[in-house]
Amino acid sequence: MFNIISLIFKYIFIFIIYVFILSIIRLIYLDIKGIYPIAVNNSAYLKLINRKDTLPFKVKEYYSLSDEVTLGRANNNQIVIKDPYISKKHFRIVKDEGKYYLEDFNSANGTYLNGDKVMDVVCLKNGDRISVGQVEFLFVNKE
Repeated sequence: MFNIISLIFKYIFIFIIYVFILSIIRLIYLDIKGIYPIAVNNSAYLKLINRKDTLPFKVKEYYSLSDEVTLGRANNNQIVIKDPYISKKHFRIVKDEGKYYLEDFNSANGTYLNGDKVMDVVCLKNGDRISVGQVEFLFVNKE
């Protein structure tokens, strides 16, 4: 009788361990799957440099860039970030003749490119760092 009960508990314990391991593998898979949501055909995007968990508002890891993208706090922007230090319409990135240009909309706290305040339209290069409010992005251009 004791042997049957111990055998049943042994198989139940092994089953629980397998379920636990499979759930961890599933979580790892979902985490890895969410790392690279950018399609391969997109030529340029903004990658968040900050740690997402340290920011008090929601922000994505990646933002793909089209011909014209605006960033700001207002909902009519393509990239909406609810940071109180970001203006309602903060800046825009425009693609012209294959190059991307950054333009600040005279925002209250300014837009910074590689640590320098943007005063006029600036041409972006691969690897440039764009800082707005509490957020910093890396400009990546695959072309």
